[in-house]
Parts: sequence; C-alpha cells; structure tokens
Amino acid sequence: MSDIAGRAAFDFIRYASVWEDADVLCEALAPVARGGRLLSIASAGDNALALLTLDPAEVVAVDLSAAQLACVALRVAAFRRLEHAPLLEFLGVHGGQDEGARRGRLATYARLRADLPADAARFWDAHGDVLAGGAIHGGKFERYFHGFRRYVLPLVHSRRTVEALLAARTPAERERFYEQRWNTWRWRSLFQVFFSRAVMGRLGRDPEFFSHVDGPVATRILQRTRYAFTALPTEDNPYLAYTMTGNFRDGALPRYLRPAHHDAIRSRLDRLRFEQGGVESAAGTFDGFNLSDVFEYMSPAEHERCYAALLDRARLGARLVYWNMLAPRARPERLAERARPLELLARELHARDRAWFYQRLHVDEVAR
Repeated sequence: MSDIAGRAAFDFIRYASVWEDADVLCEALAPVARGGRLLSIASAGDNALALLTLDPAEVVAVDLSAAQLACVALRVAAFRRLEHAPLLEFLGVHGGQDEGARRGRLATYARLRADLPADAARFWDAHGDVLAGGAIHGGKFERYFHGFRRYVLPLVHSRRTVEALLAARTPAERERFYEQRWNTWRWRSLFQVFFSRAVMGRLGRDPEFFSHVDGPVATRILQRTRYAFTALPTEDNPYLAYTMTGNFRDGALPRYLRPAHHDAIRSRLDRLRFEQGGVESAAGTFDGFNLSDVFEYMSPAEHERCYAALLDRARLGARLVYWNMLAPRARPERLAERARPLELLARELHARDRAWFYQRLHVDEVAR
C-alpha cells in the first residue's frame, strides 16, 4: 500500500465528483475492455460507472478511503432504483437548493438506504447535510471550487461574461473572446494566488499530495486553462461548467450521467464491485487499469514498485491509463521490456481532454 495512506487523511469526502475525463478514459480502454476485467481507482465512482458502458465482465474499484467508497455505493443504489431524471435530482444536478429539494433528497435516501452496505449506510446517516445538498457537491475539492466562484470569480468577471465563456463558438471565436474579454490582468493575478501550491494544498488537495511536486503550480495550470478555454469546445464541457457555475448542465454532463448511458450502466451494476485498499492490492488479473493520478503521490521508488506490482496483475496487451497533473510519472525505465507507452494515442487523447488541468496523459500497453 502507498505510504500516502500514512501521510494524508482519508476519513472524509475529498472528491464528491471525479475530475478526470471519462470519455478520454473510455476511448483509451475500449480496445481491451469488452468482456475483460478492469481495475479502477474508485474516487467518487463516476468513472468506475462510466467504464460499465464498455461492456466489461467486471470492474473492480479500489480506494484507500472508506468515505470515497461510500460515494460509490450511494451512486450504485441510486442507479439501481431511480430513473434518469430523479437520479439527477437526487445527486444534485437538478432541483436546486431550496428546502423542498433538500427534503426530497433525504426522502429519496430513506428509500435507497436498504440497498447500501452497512458501513456506507452508517457513513451517509452521519452526513445528511451532504445528501440534502446533493452528493456531487459535498467534497473538499468541490468546496474549493465553490470558494473560487464566491470569492475570486466575481472580482474578475460578471455572470454575463461567465455565461458568454460557455457559449458555442468556433476555435477562432474562442481565441478572440479569451484575449479580448477574459484574459485580464486581474484574472491572471488572482488565478496565480488561488491555484497556488499553498492555497490549493490548504483548501483543495491535501498538502501531502504536493510532496513530490517541483516548481510553480499555478502557472502550469493557467497554461492548460487557456488551452481549454480556446482550443476545446466550452459549451459541452462538464468540468468547465461545474467549475464556473457550480453544477453540470443537461448539455454538459459527465459520461456516467448522460441519458444515453443510463440503462446500460443500470443493467451492468452487478459487474461492479469495490473494495478498500491500495491499487496494487486487488486480486486477480486485469485487461485495463484506470489509475487516475495515483502515481503523483508516490516517490519515484514507490512509483516503480507499484507499477511493477500492477504489471504482475496485467494480462498481455492490457492497458494502463493515468494522468500527471504536476509531478511527472511515466513507465519506469527499468520496466521498459514489460510495457510500452502508446505515445501517439496518449497525445491525441490528451489534446481532447476536457478535464484540462492535467499536464499529461499516459496510455501504456503491457508487452509481456
């Protein structure tokens, strides 16, 4: 198990939604997923559920955090019992925050509770405030973005300008909008402060997650943000919609919440199982791996040890998908004979990655 388990806290919801692009992930794993076994970092469960759209035989979602696994269990229960519209209301995409909506979510939870494992039910019984507000909003990282919208964004741009950012435009029009209306000195200055290592570590991620990060943090994120606001469509980007408005939109939903996938995910829920532990602790062999940015929290030696352990559980031709946000982590050179980076594919997918703050995407293929 990673030594991050002893250095960072895992007894609360850190991520109430998943902040890696599930469409990119699914495209990377599609060639090996159908009928295969997939191993996934659980986080809040969004992308573990999204992997069910690929028709695998099984998805095993693992996480060090019991709180994150409770998020997965709640989503599974909701998918099992709710149609699409009530699901979006229960999770907090629709329905708002008035008292009627909050009471409605608690009433829905009372119906779902019997489908939860006992430990997940105990967790959610103690977090009724999160349930009432919508489970997708209740994590530390989501509260960090709430602070950005409440305290920083109003100092930079009006609501009208924010809505204009999310409008459909051509790439050339997005470039002009960014340079002429969005990229002000105030935007750049306050962005550098709010997304600095110090502020992000205190309010968003755990400070220990930066232990292996060198150099400036905010500058790199700002560069990727410019790319997302200009090179990528803004009108259907769920991660951009949430960051700027505080919620997803019907035309900008993450993969697992789109109506087109609802029935397929529901029909395959029994193929998803989840367990607490490190990513290398899952038993059996796998055809694909969703590793999130787990290697960032490891020293180079620990990263190499974990990567080798995963290869020991990988079938020939299996794919490992993982992101780098700030700390560079790739296939260790010592393991070059066992796995090869699919660099062209990874670059093409990263160029379309709408969860833009990651600096690099890796797709590695097991060679032996």
